[in-house]
Amino acid sequence: MTLRFVGIDPNTGGEGSPTVWVEEESADLVLQGEEADVLLKALVGSTEWVAGHRTGIPPHERVIRFPFRMVQILREACDAAERTAAGHRDVR
Repeated sequence: MTLRFVGIDPNTGGEGSPTVWVEEESADLVLQGEEADVLLKALVGSTEWVAGHRTGIPPHERVIRFPFRMVQILREACDAAERTAAGHRDVR
């Protein structure tokens, strides 16, 4: 597995900062961020966002929050993922 670093929260204090990578083999985005608080997780977990889709947050998933100042970094990550996928034939 190879990760390509895309960006980190520009306001980082040097510890545990929201970070974005692209996994080179799959072109998946890999995100490290602040876990959502109880209120936000309750909202996400109790809302039927897609008709017929079960509500709740599965045990293997997490809701994370990224600060607005990282929107450009996330865009760059999406572009990098698309370029990576274009170079692969068997991307999921």
